[in-house]
This record gives sequence, structure tokens and C-alpha cells, in this order.
Amino acid sequence: MKSGVSILGIFVADTAYVAKRMPAVGETITGSGFSVGPGGKGSNQAVAAARAGGKVSFISKIGRDTFGEMALKTYAEAGVTPKIVQMDNMPTGAAFIYVNETNGDNAIIVYPGAAGTIVIADVEATRDTIEQSAVFVTQLEQPADAALRALEIAHAAGVTTVFNPAPAEPFPDAIYPLCDYIVPNETEAAAIVGFPLETLEDAKRAGDVFLSKGVKAALITLGGRGVLYHTAAESVHVPALSSGPVIDTTGAGDAFVGGFSAALSNGMRPVDAARFGCATAGIAVTRRGTAPAMPQLSEIETLLGGNGAA
Repeated sequence: MKSGVSILGIFVADTAYVAKRMPAVGETITGSGFSVGPGGKGSNQAVAAARAGGKVSFISKIGRDTFGEMALKTYAEAGVTPKIVQMDNMPTGAAFIYVNETNGDNAIIVYPGAAGTIVIADVEATRDTIEQSAVFVTQLEQPADAALRALEIAHAAGVTTVFNPAPAEPFPDAIYPLCDYIVPNETEAAAIVGFPLETLEDAKRAGDVFLSKGVKAALITLGGRGVLYHTAAESVHVPALSSGPVIDTTGAGDAFVGGFSAALSNGMRPVDAARFGCATAGIAVTRRGTAPAMPQLSEIETLLGGNGAA
């Protein structure tokens, strides 16, 4: 009996530095803030799905170092089962995030570290985990050929597949027919289809492009406008759900993917699962950080209950 969610992705430690400006080469300046915490799209999605009531396994590679310990602690606290190789000769991934203290603008350098070495053989080694899950999720922060192989394994085993084409990197067209759900944000969707998504009609046109490439359903996240759920049979606009003032949208997409996947794995209808994902994201954006901002199932259910949904 298939159950739960398996996710292939990367973990990085997010190190954020707040300052008036970026230093010039050779210059040292004083900052006004610093934080370090768990990040990486796949890792964030795993935490979101677990907190949202999913039984979650996370497939990745990390180093045997302080940041790797942070990753394992994060999964222990969230209830995620790590299916992780620890490497002695590669560090855990990390991100340098500069944040302008005046206007919030940011500049980011991501180094995937150990997770950048994920290859097809690593995916094959976790075949049982993928095949036994109800839902499989991946993105594009690890090498695309590994994502493709994992989607092939999941698809062949009858596992529901969710593909988040983020960041907006090129990927093989062979991925499209393996997707039960493709979940880009409006910027990623625009990069793929070649036109901006300024209106809901634009989003529907983009959805049609994805369907023509072999995808069964497109879920295009539209920020404050919510999500478009688009299939050959129906096109449903699911509005965003608010639970308070928005202070940090960094992990919103990961919150949606995690919540949606957890709900699907627990037997929820796709449109209802999309609404559940919107509630997950609606809470996450009221908190700082990515993984630490992900809400608990009880919080999601309270928000949904207050919005007249089950």
C-alpha cells in the first residue's frame, strides 16, 4: 500500500547578512543583522509537508559538518525521515543572502555542496522509497538528470508526481509527460512559455501550453492572487488565503508545494488540496524564514475552517 510523500531535493544553510549596501571588492563594512537557518527548496517542502500532516521522506546528500547537523536536527524536529547520504569530502550546501536594511532588496549566492553531486545512481539507491510513496516531489536545485530519473521511477510505479520547475533552469522535455502536476510560480511559468502572466487568462494560456507538452495538470502559483488549477477538463482559480500581515514571502512557494503534496497523499481531491496548499502558504508568509515558518496541521485546518472550507 503506497503512502506518504517522498521528496528529492537539496538542503542548504541560509546565512543572511543585513547591511546598508554590498561591500566593494577589498572592502569590509559593518552589518546590522545576521541569521542562519535551514533552507533549500526540497528541504523546505519536506518540512512543510510533514508539519501539514504528511508522512515524509527526504532524499538528498549533505556533508558531515555543522550545517549537516542542522539539517538532521531540522528533520528530527519536523518528523521528516531522512534518506540522506553524508559525504566526508564535500561540505553541506550553503547560501549567502545579502539583505538591504533600507528597502529589503537581496542578492544571493547558492552553493549546493554535497547535494550538487546527486547523480542517477543516488536516485536508483532510493528507488524503494520513491515507489512506496503515494506522492513524489522534486525541483531543479539538484541536477536535472537526477530529477528526470526519479520522476521516471515514480511514474512507472504509479506514484502521483509533482514537479516544481524551480529555479527556472532549462530541463529536458522528457520531464513533462511524467508530471501529474507541474507547479511553477508565475515568473517560472513565464520563463518556460515565453510570455508574461499578467492576467488569469494569461495563466490559463500558460496552462494550455503545459498540457500540450504532456502534463496532466498545471498548478500555477500567482502570489497574492492565489493559484490556478488547470486541466483539460477544468480550470479553477483558487484564491489566496490570508491569516495576517505578510512579512516574508521567501518560502511561500515551498509552503504551497509541501501543503498540496501532503493533502494529496492523504486522499484529498486536487482542488481541495490546492486550497489546503494556499492556506499553508497564507500562514507561512506571516512569519520570517523558510522552514521555520511552515505551519502545523492544526493551524492550517483552523484557517480553512474560518474560510468556509473543509
